[in-house]
Amino acid sequence: MGMRYAILLLFLCLAGTIVLGQEPVEGKVTYITSQHVYVRFSSTEGLNDGDTLFMRGDRGEVPVLVILSHSSSSCVCEPLGDRDFKVSDPILGRPGQPEPSAPAAAPVATPVAAPVEGMEEPAADSTGEGLNETVREQEITGRFSVSSYTYLKNQQTDGTQRLRYAFSMAARNIAGSGLTLETYSTFSHTLNQWDVIRENIFNGLKIYNLSASYAFRNSMRLTAGRRINPKLSSVGAIDGMQFEKGFGALSAGIIAGFRPDYQDYGVNTGLFQYGAYLTHQYKGAGGSMHTTLAYIEQRNGGATDRRFIYFQHSNTLVSNLRFFGSAEADLYQKVGDTRQTVFNLYNTYLNVRYRVVRPLTLSMSYSARNNLIYYESYKDFLDRLLDEKTLQGWRFRVNYRPIPYLYLGAHAAYRYRKDDPVPTKNVHGYATYTMVPHLGASVTATVTWMQSAYLDGMIYGAGIGRELLNGKLYAELKYNYVDYTYRSSEMDIAQHVGEASLSWALYRKLYLSVHYEGTFEDSLGYHRIFLSLSQRF
Repeated sequence: MGMRYAILLLFLCLAGTIVLGQEPVEGKVTYITSQHVYVRFSSTEGLNDGDTLFMRGDRGEVPVLVILSHSSSSCVCEPLGDRDFKVSDPILGRPGQPEPSAPAAAPVATPVAAPVEGMEEPAADSTGEGLNETVREQEITGRFSVSSYTYLKNQQTDGTQRLRYAFSMAARNIAGSGLTLETYSTFSHTLNQWDVIRENIFNGLKIYNLSASYAFRNSMRLTAGRRINPKLSSVGAIDGMQFEKGFGALSAGIIAGFRPDYQDYGVNTGLFQYGAYLTHQYKGAGGSMHTTLAYIEQRNGGATDRRFIYFQHSNTLVSNLRFFGSAEADLYQKVGDTRQTVFNLYNTYLNVRYRVVRPLTLSMSYSARNNLIYYESYKDFLDRLLDEKTLQGWRFRVNYRPIPYLYLGAHAAYRYRKDDPVPTKNVHGYATYTMVPHLGASVTATVTWMQSAYLDGMIYGAGIGRELLNGKLYAELKYNYVDYTYRSSEMDIAQHVGEASLSWALYRKLYLSVHYEGTFEDSLGYHRIFLSLSQRF
């Protein structure tokens, strides 16, 4: 434990008093409708309709939203996958950049707003700072936020309250040089449970980025500290050194360091890892193509934990067609005392999006996911992980804008494992009108059908939202009726779910968000209250 704190102190000293966030622009969720998520940035310059937005996670930057339409400071987005968003969730945008790799989430989805005339051309370097950059201007940005999440039940005299503090700051091209310092960290704790933090500070403190990098004039970059490499986001954060060299359309890199601790995300010098990657980028008249191949060796106490290769390819060369594919393949296996070289495909993801005509877009995706197996770290429950079958899934989307302000859409999903009693299926449809005459409000109606091994159900929803005070305040009301039948007991449950939210730009870059959700069934009631105050600079 002493070594972990010493290394943490060394990182803090490295960053000094100038610590920074991510190279992408950072925004936050301001309000959520049944079908859309609204994100506010200090500026949306460089972001376009159809671009993908991300959230930071333990294993990298995960694609979570696609921009449907945007103004100078906010974006209307469609969620990717089944992630639950909260007001003030931090969101990352990469102006004009290609998507980083994603281990288990869809990297691109279909916008329902009018798409751009052509696909964006990614920059030569996906980290956001060109390796051949000749003009360097210092830029310092940051954000600090305090959030509170309270959960109450009407049968309890007291509930639970969890507080979360987040800080990021970016100092790029310091004094006009190639030096960049960056950090992003959060600290969370539950009231009256401080003993959990005293036992291990990393139970509350999560450092996602704390690093220094230098971009040389000869197409080289060297990075030290904890950082997620956008070209290797499947690997997650790397505590150590990263080096990259550009050769025209090709770039090659090497990494050496440690993985964050797999239990508390702290520093763990026993989890050594190293690897190399090669990236090729091509720009054509109508689009671009990006391919990455990486080899990674991860160890635990000197023994091989995992050895794998990662492949990713994205292609927009064909007009109106966008393809993304990624896959991991394990090269090492240990069963009992037997070690062998294998080629086992893991976490395959394929996505195709096609714009039939300007208002109509279709997309289809396929995923095959397995549990990642670290043979030393997970040896206590290795048999259970090896026995679990591959989770396969298909997702289909159609989005259509027949007239201005009216958006119609539907998507269907099908997921299954060989040992599942029945597959998991759901179908969702929505209609949104974004400019109701005389009200200036946005209204949405939704319906969802779902079926799984343990329940069948329907969800019906409606919502209305409107900007006030010249766009500085947004208010929204939502209602959902949930009708579930649990297969095991044939028990029916009906829930009434109401939501109310306010997002307020108090002063310049100071924002306040308030969100309430109440769930009511028979004599039971559940209440969730979320408050967030954030300041950008």
